Amino acid sequence: MEKSLHGQVTIVTGVSRSQGIGASISRKIASLGSHLFLTGWPEYDQNEHSDSELKRLLKELRMAGCEVEWMPLDLTLSDSAVTLFEAVSRRFGKAHVLINNACFWLGDSIDTLDAGSLDRHYAVNTRAPILLSVEFVRRFAQKGARRIISMTSGQMLGPMAGSIAYAASKGALDAFTITLADEVGKYGITVNAVDPGPTDTGWMTQEKRQELLPRYSLGRLGTPEDAAQLVVFLISSEADWITGQTIRSRGGFY
Repeated sequence: MEKSLHGQVTIVTGVSRSQGIGASISRKIASLGSHLFLTGWPEYDQNEHSDSELKRLLKELRMAGCEVEWMPLDLTLSDSAVTLFEAVSRRFGKAHVLINNACFWLGDSIDTLDAGSLDRHYAVNTRAPILLSVEFVRRFAQKGARRIISMTSGQMLGPMAGSIAYAASKGALDAFTITLADEVGKYGITVNAVDPGPTDTGWMTQEKRQELLPRYSLGRLGTPEDAAQLVVFLISSEADWITGQTIRSRGGFY
């Protein structure tokens, strides 16, 4: 697939950290020749290394030979989709791939869950990817748009203890993926979701790693690169006949 995306434009949300899934997806896509328009919300991923991490990542991507733009985008705002695609249109004039990677997670329980937490999870994990996907189709269906991919989780496979709002908000993406695929198939756009399972992007403590490791049939933790490999396949021409699917790449995690 060397340079198979040459001249195309890919949008990836949720790119703020060099270790994240969004960063790994962006590296893979850049290596295939696509230009990139990236968004992130630094306040969510903020740490003492955030600014330098992002600058290093953007430099790395540009050194791969692609044009890269990054903008901060607060997906809790109802007009965030319009804001993003107006910026993409000004910069590139078109886009071919949308990857809804951004997410929000805050632990909760039956004792702590409240309306504010539900609303925040819904705004970022459900409303934003839906509105982004619809606006992407409206603006670029006649300009070569090809793929929509959303990152989801294993909330449909079993309970996610301590994550009521997150599981509920992410679960909506599975249903949305099936219906949107049917709506936009006439434009030649495929719509899929990727469930990478628990992925070690730097958030896991050593205790958490030891807890999760025995649950992977393949004997190791999931990495951002594992998720990126599947996303790149779904973007490629080899995946032209795959749509309306949630594909689980979890290393046998149960």
